[in-house]
Amino acid sequence: MNESSAPANAGVHYPPPLLYVAGIAAGWLAQRVWPLRITGHPSPVRTTLAIAFGLGWLALFAAAGGAFVRKRTSIIPNRPTTALVTTGIYRFTRNPMYVSMVLLYLAVTLALDSWWPMIFLPLVVIAVDRLVIRREERYLWHAFPHEYSEYRKRVRRWV
Repeated sequence: MNESSAPANAGVHYPPPLLYVAGIAAGWLAQRVWPLRITGHPSPVRTTLAIAFGLGWLALFAAAGGAFVRKRTSIIPNRPTTALVTTGIYRFTRNPMYVSMVLLYLAVTLALDSWWPMIFLPLVVIAVDRLVIRREERYLWHAFPHEYSEYRKRVRRWV
């Protein structure tokens, strides 16, 4: 591909967390029509797990966001990337922000006490993979061909 046909950004023109919000919203709506409770009553185990997943989201998202800040590059996928982030949490997964969003999704699912969002989670992950991650990967391959190719060999897409 020549320089003039290289994309200016990943081409994702909406905030990727909206895909997770859509899954939660669909689950919430399904719950209102066809209740499918996880426990159906207050549960210290469910509450503890929700808090743990929420804290896991916070830690992972902060680590990923901090890596972007240190590299002085944009976290927003419709803006140009000025540096490839491969350090910190990015040594273990190429997509820690999307993994963190799964943790937050699980926390909200437990807080809602509904299996429906969990049922929709695979669809959300597939949508994130196809509509966001693949576009971002294509962009990064064009922006940093050698460095990104080497990075992909070392680090898994998810975990």
